[in-house]
Formats: sequence, C-alpha cells, structure tokens
Amino acid sequence: MRKTVIGVMGPGADATKRDIENAQLLGELIAKKGWAVLSGGRNTGVMDAVSKGAKGKKGLTIGILPDDDKTKFSEALDVVIVTNMRSGRNYINVLSSDIIIACGMNSGTASEIALALQSQKPIILLSEDEESKIFFKKLGGNLVHLANNPKEAIPIIEKLLENQK
Repeated sequence: MRKTVIGVMGPGADATKRDIENAQLLGELIAKKGWAVLSGGRNTGVMDAVSKGAKGKKGLTIGILPDDDKTKFSEALDVVIVTNMRSGRNYINVLSSDIIIACGMNSGTASEIALALQSQKPIILLSEDEESKIFFKKLGGNLVHLANNPKEAIPIIEKLLENQK
C-alpha cells in the first residue's frame, strides 16, 4: 500500500524561529501518523527541521533538491531526489504530495502554494502572516485551510485524506 505523502514547504535560510519550531513538531506528528514527509530537502530552515522532526520519530523523509550540491542536503533525508531544476522543482514537490502544508512564508513558499492551487491540491497554511492567509484563502477558496499550530493541522489532514478516498 502506498504511503501518504505530506509535503511541508517553507522558508530556508530566512525561516523564523517559530517556523523552525513548527516544522520540527509537524515532522514528529506526521511521522507518528505513519505518513511520509516531503520537503525541499535542504539542510536549512523548515526543510531541515521537518525532516529532523520526522526522522526523530522514525518517519520516512523525502527531499526534492534544487541542485546537486551534497553539502546542502539535510542529513535527516531517507530519499534524496536530485533535480538540478532550481525552483522548477517546486512543481515536483506539489505534484508528489497528497496534501501540502505551508509552514511560514517567503516567495518560494508562495510559488509552491500557487502551484498547488493550480493543481487542485489541498493546502494548510501555518503562518503568522495574516496578509498571506487572506490572500491565499481568497485565491484558493475551499482548497486553503488555516491552522494556528501543528497540532491543529493534523485533524485537518485526516479530514482531507478521508475526503480524497
């Protein structure tokens, strides 16, 4: 049986302390549910934190890398997919995920949310940025769900997965 893949997208070097804490806990909670974590695979910010959180709970971690620089890979990855596509890999992130969680916000994360909306993928926004929440909720309607913290995101994921059956 195929594992459910939860894509966690978010800032790298410009991630806030809160983004990193949320990502780490998200990784732990996703792994406890037996779902795989997919991220951008780098050793910084949300990507590294979510992978470390999942790996700490013996979860499966997948990284879709923008280049082949091995010094930038998260050590917490089980599966490394090298694309050399730079930000073009964002489309792979979205299409390979059953559900996307945006943990924090920057231009790369916003592009992944936009690609998810174009692909009719459900998205959970976990961000303190109220303007982003308003913008993406207006743009995506019922595809966009809001969570104030990682623990709120899990029942939303469960409900969305049930609706996908």
